[in-house]
Amino acid sequence: MPVPFNDLPRQRILSVDAFRGIAFVLMLFVNFLASARGMPAWLLHANGAADGMGLADVVFPGFLFAVGMSLPFGVNSRIARGDGPMQVFGHTAWRALALIVMGVFMVNAESGYSEQAMRMPIAAWSLVFYAAVLLVWGVYRFDNALLNGCLRAGGVALLAALALVWRGADGVSMMTPQWWGILGLIGWAYLAGAVLYQLARGQRMLLLGAMLACLTLAMLGARGGTALAGHAIHSLIVLAGLVCALLFFDGQRAAALRLRDGAALAAVLAAAGSVLHRWYPVSKIGATPPWALYCGALCVALFSLLYWLVEVRAARRWTALVEPAATSPLITYLLPFAIGAVISLAGAHFRPALLEGNSALLAGAVFTAMIVLVVARLNIHNCKLKI
Repeated sequence: MPVPFNDLPRQRILSVDAFRGIAFVLMLFVNFLASARGMPAWLLHANGAADGMGLADVVFPGFLFAVGMSLPFGVNSRIARGDGPMQVFGHTAWRALALIVMGVFMVNAESGYSEQAMRMPIAAWSLVFYAAVLLVWGVYRFDNALLNGCLRAGGVALLAALALVWRGADGVSMMTPQWWGILGLIGWAYLAGAVLYQLARGQRMLLLGAMLACLTLAMLGARGGTALAGHAIHSLIVLAGLVCALLFFDGQRAAALRLRDGAALAAVLAAAGSVLHRWYPVSKIGATPPWALYCGALCVALFSLLYWLVEVRAARRWTALVEPAATSPLITYLLPFAIGAVISLAGAHFRPALLEGNSALLAGAVFTAMIVLVVARLNIHNCKLKI
């Protein structure tokens, strides 16, 4: 029987869930504020030409870091169930493909389309896409395997039809990956991280070497402006989350030693970011090395705090506030876009007063809380996505 790479807990870890939940709750909040006026600059995305980052620029790295933290638990769980290398890789590839497909469809709904050539509003096209996602990747309660298979086949057919219907601004061109979308970028980085983790067989030193290789590849690719540089940077953040998970949960060690190693990893990432900042700007849009390293350091520091708070001090009751987003991250991510499509199709809009100044901050907080509550209700009825 295959032996797991690392000695990791089998049960869900509340501090990891809390980190994931916080990342997605922050995503809901900053996305709402993206179209608001009079917002503090530190809450928003930094300008693409600026050397710096705001809170919104840390959310996407938080997704990537959370993916990396969860990765070794998933791979080792499958190995413990008896899956061989090809089976584990096949599962990994399927999950990555799901994210990439969702990302490509979503990015093609953002711009570059012709509603006239498509003969339907892009909001309607998007709603059909979200329905197809539920059919293909939804968790069903039906006992009839044939019915479940038919629903998934119907979802695949809908995706194919949507791809055929889509037309570019010229009225002729078909869908392209464009920049892959957020979910697509996560999918590619997850695939790279999972393959590297399996090749390294969970050995931390080899994984640290893989991080250095990704950083080197990103710096070399940045000179030529290649897309590979961005993928390498995103994979670096996934690997940072993966290494962090192993430092905190691989084997039996005292909490103080785990926190010490977490502090050391954060310090090394921050120091490397500071050194490279002499030659590269801090830019999320540019996916620059300092941005990735600084964000990795922030993520490690935040997780270290959560580990101390949740696992060491046993302060856990507050995690219920972010638990729905943690257990259903895909639903949490997609639901606001689906709601936005419904609002657009209905011709409605938010009142201008709710999108300015302090009113926007309050409205963003209320909107975030409402989405989390809806996701919690959907979880009760087993309305989830599983890839």
